[in-house]
Amino acid sequence: MRSTRRCSRSGCAADAVATLTYVYSDSTAVLGPLATYAEPHSYDLCGAHAERLTAPRGWEVVRLAVDDHGPVGPSQDDLLALVDAVREAARPRPQHGPVGDAPGAPATGTQGRRGHLRVLGPAGTGHREP
Repeated sequence: MRSTRRCSRSGCAADAVATLTYVYSDSTAVLGPLATYAEPHSYDLCGAHAERLTAPRGWEVVRLAVDDHGPVGPSQDDLLALVDAVREAARPRPQHGPVGDAPGAPATGTQGRRGHLRVLGPAGTGHREP
């Protein structure tokens, strides 16, 4: 059984269909498709509350299109950005030893940095790999 997220508005028990995020530095409210994961600083809204959303005076509301045809796979640009990020993470980094090591000498007692990628399960399953 698939669990669905509910609207964040008080007293509303409808299923969420959109996610609202505030960008305080730009005085902007961004309303877009339901996020893959519930985040602590975003709000999930049902269709009725998303449609009636207003922002404080002086703020801009950016409404991102919600695709009614189901989830869309990553674009070519997304895939190329991911490939570049993986290549960058795999590239050997220069090791720096303690103060006093000669340039070009092998570093002593240092460890390389490990990258982090988040694995997403199939859309709507709420499955997340550790």
